[in-house]
Amino acid sequence: MKSTIIPVFVANRILMPMINEAIETLYNKVAGVYEIDTVMKLGMGHPMGPLQLADFIGLDVCLAILNVMYDGFKNPKYAPCPLLVNMVRAGKLGVKSGEGFYDYSESKKAEKISKQFS
Repeated sequence: MKSTIIPVFVANRILMPMINEAIETLYNKVAGVYEIDTVMKLGMGHPMGPLQLADFIGLDVCLAILNVMYDGFKNPKYAPCPLLVNMVRAGKLGVKSGEGFYDYSESKKAEKISKQFS
């Protein structure tokens, strides 16, 4: 069997459409951030939900990878969700900017920690 060169790694080819679909689900108001991530953690056994994972990867990085995939495969399933595009344009890049699908500001981090121990 002849091998073909593809423009992305296998992991990204599987992971990025899942993240993009989670963003589409939020964009279409099917479910909220916490519901989407919780269903994937509890229902699918993922250690982290796709929206939280996107925040950790960086929304700008997710967008760049999806654009490479869309350009390389010419398949609409890899087209980035408009919500992702708009969030990146607004500077909401996830953990590195302090805001993405979750709020990572210092005040919110402190709030999360104090709630854990109450």
